[in-house]
Parts: sequence; structure tokens; C-alpha cells
Amino acid sequence: MKVLGIETSCDETAVAVVTDKKEILANLVLSQMEHEVYGGVVPEVAARAHLNHIDDMVRQAMLDAKLEFKDLDGIAVTAGPGLIGGVLVGVMTAKAIAAVHNLPLAGVNHLEGHALTVRLTHDVPFPYLLLLVSGGHCQILIVEGVGKYKRLGTTIDDAVGEAFDKTAKMLGIGFPGGPAVERMAASCGNANRARTRFALPRPLLGKPGCDFSFSGLKTAVKRAADSLPGEEYAQDDLIDLCYAFQDVVSAVLVDRIKNAIALCRDIAPAVKTLVVAGGVAANKTIRFALEGVSAQNGYTFVAPPLKLCTDNGAMIAWAGLERLRLGLADAPDFPVHARWPLDPAAGVVSVKSQKV
Repeated sequence: MKVLGIETSCDETAVAVVTDKKEILANLVLSQMEHEVYGGVVPEVAARAHLNHIDDMVRQAMLDAKLEFKDLDGIAVTAGPGLIGGVLVGVMTAKAIAAVHNLPLAGVNHLEGHALTVRLTHDVPFPYLLLLVSGGHCQILIVEGVGKYKRLGTTIDDAVGEAFDKTAKMLGIGFPGGPAVERMAASCGNANRARTRFALPRPLLGKPGCDFSFSGLKTAVKRAADSLPGEEYAQDDLIDLCYAFQDVVSAVLVDRIKNAIALCRDIAPAVKTLVVAGGVAANKTIRFALEGVSAQNGYTFVAPPLKLCTDNGAMIAWAGLERLRLGLADAPDFPVHARWPLDPAAGVVSVKSQKV
């Protein structure tokens, strides 16, 4: 079984082809650098860039895979959540290809793409505990099966990846923010000094439950930066502040996962694996911290390869493949979603779906 996957939910135009033998025959990602001047993603700019590049990306992916459209068994595309203009570009492209070549369609939840990626790269059976951390999402779920999720906690304000991006923007250290902060933090030669200089708050640390909060942490970083002397930040100040910020984030994530593991012992004792996915899962410090808490609690820790943590077409192709082989194809007029929770019982889609 071979599936073409298209991802256009944010600022990466991504196309891939995967097989049911877990082969990635093509995996192209075009990161839009047009947003760097703004210090963040501009939805209209992103949609236009997707439109300009999507046809060439699909053509090149099929060349890389050495396939023709008649060789495919289905088309998968991100149908949300995300920036709706970009989502529409990908969905309309996928629907056109499927219609012309009479192929089944899978409208994939972007979050499910992240959630199932480890099943493409590792032999991970259901159920497992998932920490999904990215620029737009921060939540803990039990993954019971394809399309079956139970949310244990989520952010009550901002996502952790957004906190990384805003911290980088406030400090003027580059875009995208996550890798920029991680690089700075890795240069810190004195962890105790950094923690002492910038005693940032640790939101919800030690509190019951599995929810997150990062808005106050961002504010604390801004205040710390404003308190620094001079008109320009000294390199050592930036390094220490980035280290302190990343250290807090790691501690909070570990604390929340400890609570989730304890909860799983009561409600889902079969869960013995912790999976971390999403763009923030590429952060090596956070990976190391989560690997430690997993080992301490008798869990197996699994994370996708770094290149499959950030948005990519392979995760969408694989999620679509998992759905299609269960007979979960979508009608040609399936809708797109600006918001789309994996666990409908844990949240309501607050923006109406739009059919295209």
C-alpha cells in the first residue's frame, strides 16, 4: 500500500510518499523563510507560499518515489487544525489529485499525524501515553488506537512551542525560536549561575493534574530581559536567560508527565510506553529529561527521529495509511477545520468546519 501525504497547516509545505512496509519513498519539506522578517508566521504569506510551491513539491515527491499516480493506493492531507488558508491549499490539491486519478482520500487531523509517527518509525503497539508538544499544541493523551484518544491534560493558555518562539523573538536571537533558544542554552557553561540569575517561575509545578500554563513564564522572561543593563543584550545574558527558560520548561514537562503516569496506573494500566511528538520533541534537553522520568517509572521512552518531529508530509501520509487500511476513507467533500481536538469529549471545535 502506497500513500501520498500533503501537509500545509502552517509554514512548511511538505509532501511525502510512504508504504505499509514503513518505507519512506519521498519526504520533501520546504520551510518558508519569508516569515523571518516578521518574527513569526503570517497566515496570508504562508497560504500564498503554499500555493506557489505545492504543485512542484508534489511533482518532485512522485519523481523521488519513482511512482506514477496510478501506482498510489490513496491520498492523505492535513484537514486541520491549522492556518485555514494554508490548509485549504493542501486540501484542494489533494482532492484534485484524488478526483482525477480515482483514489481514496483521507482528511487527516494534523495532531494525529504527530501522534502516530512513532508507528512509522518504531514498533509501538497501542495503547501508549503521548506528550504532544509543538508551536500550537501542548497536551497529554492516551492513544488507544487510530482515531481513539483520551486527553489527560492540555495548556490552559499558551503552547510550549509558542513560548519558545516568543522568547526567541523577545531576545532577538532568530526564527524559528525553538532551535535558536536550544542553541543558546547549550552554550551555558554554568547552570547554577543561570538558574540563580534568572529565577523564573515554574507554572503548576507540584500541582495536581496534567494541565500546563506558559503565559506567565513568557511574561517573566520579558521582565528579566527588560531588567538587563544596556541597550543591547550581552551574549552571556542571552545564554543564561535561554538556559533558565529551557530548564523551567523541562522541569514542568517532567512534572506533568509524572502525574500522567500516576493517573495511567489507575485508568490505563496497560500503558507502558511514553511517546513524545511534535516540533518541541526535537529539543534534545527535553528528550533527555523525559527519557529519565520514563526510566524511573518503568516506562519505555520513544520519540520519532528529529527530522520527523517537526511538520512533515511523511507523518500525514502514514496517518492516512493507517486510516485507509481500516476502511476510514473520507467523502470527497470532507471539511477543513481551524480547530480540531483529538479527543472530542475533552473540547469543542470552536470554529465551524468549512466544506471545500
